[in-house]
Amino acid sequence: MRLTKSTDLALRVILHLARPARAEPPASGEVALAVGGPRAEVEVAVGRLRGLGVVAAGAGLTLTDLGRTASVGWLVRELEGVGDVVGCQDDPPCPLLGPCRLRGVLRRAQDAFLATLDPVTVPDLVADARWWLGLPMPSAR
Repeated sequence: MRLTKSTDLALRVILHLARPARAEPPASGEVALAVGGPRAEVEVAVGRLRGLGVVAAGAGLTLTDLGRTASVGWLVRELEGVGDVVGCQDDPPCPLLGPCRLRGVLRRAQDAFLATLDPVTVPDLVADARWWLGLPMPSAR
């Protein structure tokens, strides 16, 4: 599974805003620099996150209570949508649509991918202070 660039940027924004408290909430331009995305695209991602109730904007950007506790699976579903992985019904539709089982297999793979993300929350992703300090992280097993 590959997330869209928009979802990737939105998740980066959330992770950046989940960092330990700062003196001032960051502005969208600062966040764009921090997450390595074009300012216009980051602003679109922030708009989507505001629409989900995950980010608040005032004198800067902050995570809401929902944003601080959200499941990554829920976030990805909301940002990506839950459509088919392949374009079986595109125009023109795939001629193999009737006998093809690929669509069902890919749907199950997508469901498994999202189910893996469901128990992971934003705090889980930022819990280790070493990440914020740029120190080596333990290898995943």
